[in-house]
Amino acid sequence: MKPAVRQTRSHLMDLFARHGFHPRTDFGQNFLIDLNLVDFLAREARLGSDDVVLEIGTGTGSLTGQLAAFAAAVITVEVDHRMVGLAGEVIDDLDNVTLLHRDALKNKNHFAPELLELIAERLAGQPGRRLKLVANLPYSIATPVVSNLVATDIDWERIVVTIQWELAERMTAGPGTRDYGALSVWLQSQCHVKTLRKLPPAVFWPRPKVQSAIVRLVPDPGGRRRIIDRVFFLDFLRRGFHQRRKHFRGVLAGMYRKQISKADVDSAMAETGIPEKARAEQIEVAGLVELANRLYQRVNSSQDEKQGV
Repeated sequence: MKPAVRQTRSHLMDLFARHGFHPRTDFGQNFLIDLNLVDFLAREARLGSDDVVLEIGTGTGSLTGQLAAFAAAVITVEVDHRMVGLAGEVIDDLDNVTLLHRDALKNKNHFAPELLELIAERLAGQPGRRLKLVANLPYSIATPVVSNLVATDIDWERIVVTIQWELAERMTAGPGTRDYGALSVWLQSQCHVKTLRKLPPAVFWPRPKVQSAIVRLVPDPGGRRRIIDRVFFLDFLRRGFHQRRKHFRGVLAGMYRKQISKADVDSAMAETGIPEKARAEQIEVAGLVELANRLYQRVNSSQDEKQGV
């Protein structure tokens, strides 16, 4: 096995100069060049011989090689054909690495089927295997990647990723704050979310114009079990926070006007202990989960009655 390439600024500048191209900002190609932070990212993943690692944004393959040294299998995804060529120089002889040259997402709400199939195949390779997402995520796809993994039925165990600082603030925000929204509630209802490090632009090459962060998410199985229907809950959050400055009662009455009455909405809110004039951004995670559950039950009961069940 080749020794892992240490991705310093000078190494990257020489590498790109030799190949005659530059990083693409539209693909979010900002490479982590602080070697201590690269090590920290890999270390926080707590990899073992039962782990299947998903990396999105292979880049030059520097982190990929470190992950492969400890995991059972690494699935790394890269959309830029130029990066696929560069990464190949590092990982071609690593027999536990599979490099996919494609977009990881089918659309903003779903992973590519090919990727999901490969994850399922690697997890089934041995009993007890578990999935971890470890990556220096391109800013433009960080939200859907994390949100969609939580939305799947995959029994994932850990997420450790670099993202934009503003996104980290949204993930960890509490009720009544500017950043609290659908993403905050969706993740916190099912995960323990923590910001581990704030990263200045200088630790990347090329330097982004914003601050970044390393965040860690681990599943909260109890929280997930409290959600009766996660598809309904995600839709409830996305539409409910779309008009975040309006009273939530009115927003919900409009959302479900074809399925249930305003009186149903009022009773669900009253049973949950949510004031009539509350806005979505003022309601705690547990309250939103309970309210969504009650509305789900009312919507289903109403549909059953209409169908004569």
